Amino acid sequence: MFSRKNKLLLLKVLSLFSVVRGYNILMIALAQYLASIYILSPDLPLREVVFDANLFVIVLASTFVIAAGYIINNFYDAEKDLINKPRKSMLDRLVSQRFKLSTYFVLNFLAVFSASYASFRAVLFFSAYIFGIWFYSHKLKKVPFVGNFVSATLAITPFFAVFVYYKNFEPVIFVHAMFLFLLILAREMIKDLENISGDMAQNYRTIPIIYGGRISKICIAILIILTLIPSLLLIYKFDVGFMNLYFAGCIILLILFLILLLKSTTKRHYVWLHNILKLIIIVGVFSILLIDVDLVLNRI
Repeated sequence: MFSRKNKLLLLKVLSLFSVVRGYNILMIALAQYLASIYILSPDLPLREVVFDANLFVIVLASTFVIAAGYIINNFYDAEKDLINKPRKSMLDRLVSQRFKLSTYFVLNFLAVFSASYASFRAVLFFSAYIFGIWFYSHKLKKVPFVGNFVSATLAITPFFAVFVYYKNFEPVIFVHAMFLFLLILAREMIKDLENISGDMAQNYRTIPIIYGGRISKICIAILIILTLIPSLLLIYKFDVGFMNLYFAGCIILLILFLILLLKSTTKRHYVWLHNILKLIIIVGVFSILLIDVDLVLNRI
């Protein structure tokens, strides 16, 4: 049996895990490795990629920065989250704001320290990434559309880090990146509709608050329609192996998303739409494996 002190410690650990969204971080790290193996360095031996020390520290630094980013975002959104996410907010508050800030600075230091193993350019890159996340959380988040655009850009930055490392400038890379960017941007705008109550209470200037839900939904619909373009290109123009099945499934889900978007009027509806996009992104990570199902046999 756990003592009361041990139970409180366990709850605080869970609280910190909730604040930094550990499940998201693990997914991003996995996606970075899979993208490196299957998309960015398809001709390198598997062992050379998996055991590349420089790739490891880039992924590690990304993990630290993302975790720190979630903390600073949570710090600035504490009051808003009490309205939008009351249950999660109560769990997050088991860890003091002072401890969160201390952890934020420690994680950023560890990120820069890790990046220094790779190169000085990596240090500059991650330092700029840290500043970008802070500036977004502190200032840009409340600016309509700019905040959404910057948030989506910051979300794909960890993949840009490994892209720069491998210096692979094949067109298929950019099409993959555009597909992911448009999905994340649409998801960010759905979150504005989902969180409109808390945003209004905290004087956030989001698109649905300034221009109304109808305009916001039109913008989201345009982004989803644009997402169909890279999906079709990846099916018909580029060789992505059996991952073309994933993109075909995405097209069906995105059309369903558009139909549901037209009928959505409540927070519950927007949560469902948010979850559809989240599902597409998560399944997409594992679908990278379909690019080359015989990779283990061919590249050992």
